[in-house]
Amino acid sequence: MIELTKNLYRTVKSLDERKTRRKEGAFKAEGTKCVLDTLGHFNLRHLFATHEWITNHGADIKSVVDCDALVKVTRNDISRMTSLSTPSDVIAVYEIPERKIELPSLADKLILALDTIQDPGNLGTIIRVADWFGIREIICSNETADCFAPKVIQSTMGSISRVKLYYGNLPEMINKIGAKSVYGTFLDGEDIRKATLQQKGIIVIGNEGKGISAEVEATVTERLLIPSYPEGQETGESLNAAIATAITLAKFRGI
Repeated sequence: MIELTKNLYRTVKSLDERKTRRKEGAFKAEGTKCVLDTLGHFNLRHLFATHEWITNHGADIKSVVDCDALVKVTRNDISRMTSLSTPSDVIAVYEIPERKIELPSLADKLILALDTIQDPGNLGTIIRVADWFGIREIICSNETADCFAPKVIQSTMGSISRVKLYYGNLPEMINKIGAKSVYGTFLDGEDIRKATLQQKGIIVIGNEGKGISAEVEATVTERLLIPSYPEGQETGESLNAAIATAITLAKFRGI
């Protein structure tokens, strides 16, 4: 067990910032459920926990946390390092994994493509929804929010352990995958309830305010519509990106 130093404290606190996460190659997860769901899935650098938390969860962490990674702290220490409005009793700091994939290998799977999803809460919920519906890979534009931001990690409720995200030039990534079907939702699309939906392909989710960009739209082969109810009645301008993802994946999975 090691001691909390000023430098260590500053590093953990600064992991709220994307530039520090990139520099340190690390991210943090907070709260008992989030930490226990992610332990063992990422390389652990440090586990900061109160004496009470260690006492209550010693059996849970015994096989996955080395003594030289455990840092006993006070609630006050946690409150100074946390990104949560209500501090928990534990923070885990993990190494950001290096993820490389041969994009053509995704052609035989059903995956998501995120076109500039910018709200961390939306991204976290999309990852959680993807996990629920068996989507294990997501490709993202470089402008999409960082999946290792604290708010994203918190919103995934542990799903970040099972769903892998890859960032890059989205139109190029889609083209390199070479999927037979690339789906996107548009107001002039075919009613998703009547469309023939394959279990292989790419589902594009557009930006919260602007929808799918022209560059990404050019790669879409199947235009879908999520109809409002009842048809023709005035409704909100659009659906939240995470809600649209949930509805779309439910239809693809036959629900």
